[in-house]
Amino acid sequence: MRRRAFIAAIVGAAAWPFGARAQQSRPVIGFLNGASPEGFALQVKAFGQGLKETGYVEGQNVAIEYRWANDQYDRVPDFVADLIRRRVSVICANTPANLMAKAATKTTPIVFTTGGDPQKLGLVERLDRPGGNVTGVTQLSEETAPKRLELLHELLPAMRVVAVLANPTNPGFDERALEAAAGKLGLDLRVVQASTEADFERAFAKLGELRAGGLIISPDTLFNNHTERLAALAIRHAVPTIYEYRRFPAAGGLAGYGGDINASYRLAGIYAGRILKGEKPGDLPVQQSSKVELIVNMKTAKALGITIPISILGRADEVIE
Repeated sequence: MRRRAFIAAIVGAAAWPFGARAQQSRPVIGFLNGASPEGFALQVKAFGQGLKETGYVEGQNVAIEYRWANDQYDRVPDFVADLIRRRVSVICANTPANLMAKAATKTTPIVFTTGGDPQKLGLVERLDRPGGNVTGVTQLSEETAPKRLELLHELLPAMRVVAVLANPTNPGFDERALEAAAGKLGLDLRVVQASTEADFERAFAKLGELRAGGLIISPDTLFNNHTERLAALAIRHAVPTIYEYRRFPAAGGLAGYGGDINASYRLAGIYAGRILKGEKPGDLPVQQSSKVELIVNMKTAKALGITIPISILGRADEVIE
């Protein structure tokens, strides 16, 4: 009987559909993000492009388990625990999810995307050789923050008070570089906070009390997820506002200046693929998405009564009419 049972088991296994066996053998990537799938559709596409460049295509030879916090960062630890429990091959996460993932595991490979300084955040000790189970891509957000302030000052030379919208739950936000740049320009920098979408109205109302002449939106998953809403509020409150990414001026904001977030997700996809092929994250140097874009919305500028200097128009990668 035992011999018959053994033979039956072998025959049964051989009879499994090839697709079912192939599906079980696929590596699994855990894609963890604090925003929503609607707000990050382009980044998911770019991530998939990076994977494809290393020979992996979702649904064919790799599976992706998506976890979206929808701006509720308190859900992230449970998502991390679930992905680790499922023994995913690699976790790809943005800030602050990447910090929570690193705190939860020292063995599962992690590929981060972040706008902050990976060393200051504690994601890695070294950029050239991270060591451990973490590597990733940074987007030049911190380096370009002072430049956004300079651009806003160039657009609004009479401005004396400038505000920055920040999410207090984001450990990647550090206003010191902006404070230093504001001091050099003779500007008074004020911070207004929003940790949920419900805080947006109150934050914009606060700008009037502060007599802020302009607003800088700090890079954050929450703000990425509600770009259109923020652009609409900036127009309704008649506040000249600059953000990092192109989709802000495309939605009606005044200007965007910063690193290309899509390029950073493509690089993260490449790293995820290389790790699936056997490379160790600790041996992969942290990459920096070097592409920087300046986009100006002329229609919004006219509505706000702002004349865009030729010097800015000449440097712009795109002018939205």
